Amino acid sequence: MAKHCKKQLMNTKLQITAEFEQLHQFLKREEEGRLAALQEEEEQKTKTITLERKDIRAQISVVSEVISAVKRDLAQEDNAAFLASYELTQTGVRHLCSRPDPQLRPGGLVDVAKHLGNLSFRVWEKMREERIKFTPVILDPNTASRSLYLSEDLTSVRIRRQHRITLTTQRGSWYTLIFWALRASSQGNTVGRWRRPSRWTIGVSKESVDRKGERGATPENGIWCLFYRSEKYTNGSGKLLTLKKIPQRIRVVLDCDRGEVSFYNPEGNDHIYTYEATFSEKIYPYFSVGPAGIVMSMTGIVV
Repeated sequence: MAKHCKKQLMNTKLQITAEFEQLHQFLKREEEGRLAALQEEEEQKTKTITLERKDIRAQISVVSEVISAVKRDLAQEDNAAFLASYELTQTGVRHLCSRPDPQLRPGGLVDVAKHLGNLSFRVWEKMREERIKFTPVILDPNTASRSLYLSEDLTSVRIRRQHRITLTTQRGSWYTLIFWALRASSQGNTVGRWRRPSRWTIGVSKESVDRKGERGATPENGIWCLFYRSEKYTNGSGKLLTLKKIPQRIRVVLDCDRGEVSFYNPEGNDHIYTYEATFSEKIYPYFSVGPAGIVMSMTGIVV
């Protein structure tokens, strides 16, 4: 047991480190991308200002030339020549003076508010869309049967070939097994998704169910499930159920107050079956997978 705990510690630490490294890489990319966008905007604004300054310098140069020309004409003391060119000079000066004074155009400054406004929230939103994945039902490896293999993120399970694994008082010994969800509610919807195995079981179980004996998934044993075997659907008592259409998903609705566990086909919300029971303790999701290699995924579950 101590050796197994040590192995669990090492594996869990590696997975946590890897997960945070991915988050760090995401944040690093976001930082670099936003700094690059800021730099690009600054360069564009600087280029615009440089062009405007160049235009202003050209205007100043023209005015300076006009002033120099007037001064030269006056220095010659040739009033006739000065008066002859005065009208042309006056027209040129009026044209220059009619141009508007240089002003800072709208949007000439860096849009600081765009880059800093709600920055953390916007990064978090993007992280949630692209990186963060929430699964309301998490599989517990400490309760997994020896015949089951859980994915590293604890969101999918499949039956594996024989493999040595440490036995614990929590671990089930059945071929079909309870998974204690780390998150559960006394009343809610649970929708499961799987890859069309030839057999499966889905439902709920009470916390105190005996996991060490050969027990069937029946209400008498504290398990309320829907069964699929050989293209037929049955309840825990073996009663054959008639469905309007083959479901791609199953909705399990647990109502502790009314004492009901109901199964629905989410497509059309077609009712399949309802158990009536008294729930006096914690209730957890129950899943069973089919032959070796079949994967049941928790990523499609909604609670």
